[in-house]
Amino acid sequence: MKLPLRIAKALLKLYDGAKLPGGVVKHSVIEDLIQENILFRTGKIRKTVGLTNQKMLDLYLYNRFSIKDLKTYVAALDESETSRASLVDMTGDSKLKSVRTFKGFLVNSFHPVPALLDSEKILLEPREGIFHFIYDFEYFIPAPDVTVVGIENSENFRRLKEQAYLFKDILPLFISRYPQNQSKDFISWMKSIPNDYLHFGDFDMAGISIYLNEYKKHFPEKSRFFIPDDIEDILKNSGSRKRYNAQKINFDVSAIVEDELLKLIDLLHKYKKGLDQEVLIKS
Repeated sequence: MKLPLRIAKALLKLYDGAKLPGGVVKHSVIEDLIQENILFRTGKIRKTVGLTNQKMLDLYLYNRFSIKDLKTYVAALDESETSRASLVDMTGDSKLKSVRTFKGFLVNSFHPVPALLDSEKILLEPREGIFHFIYDFEYFIPAPDVTVVGIENSENFRRLKEQAYLFKDILPLFISRYPQNQSKDFISWMKSIPNDYLHFGDFDMAGISIYLNEYKKHFPEKSRFFIPDDIEDILKNSGSRKRYNAQKINFDVSAIVEDELLKLIDLLHKYKKGLDQEVLIKS
């Protein structure tokens, strides 16, 4: 059991000499402290709670919750980026609060990609079976001629060499959409660098929606949807009617300014089919 932040803050006010309305501090811990004569309750109608013994409260909090310092404990729970190390130091429990141990995102490539990391030149070398994880993304800047390619599906992200034929005209650095809890880091990073963004996803309404609602809206001037030159033939021959029928448009078509994307939407309606991006993997 951990001490709730609301109760910890109330105890901190009592610690500083305040008296609080009884209704504000209703909790089993408060009742326990009253029973231990560490807190007192006064009044019959409008009850208030106050602190009797400061040292006894410190001892109770340490023995019951391993809290060494109440003020530091409250600050730790309020702080959004508290490290597990500081939580262990303060409470002896690294799992007291949900903390993002990993920030950043996965990248992959099929050619070496030059970049800067903390102002030092690096080269991201592709290696079969290994992805790179960019942790200090705030200090990671790809070379100016690198195009950042967001990949929707994990199979495509893993098997890049079998899709290299699609990206002969650019120097791509591929970013995985998964795990999705890293998306805020990616968006923040993408806004901070000058590089263009190319979205490589499924060729259906859901894929277009992901592009528009998760990426395009954040950096509209430098993003576009990847569409192969022979998309019509691929869609006609390999597309899924079931996929088309199961999906609905949840974006404003009139707001789209990419001509090629509008043409793709017309093709989806024309053939009443959708297409997984995995179909472009050439084994």
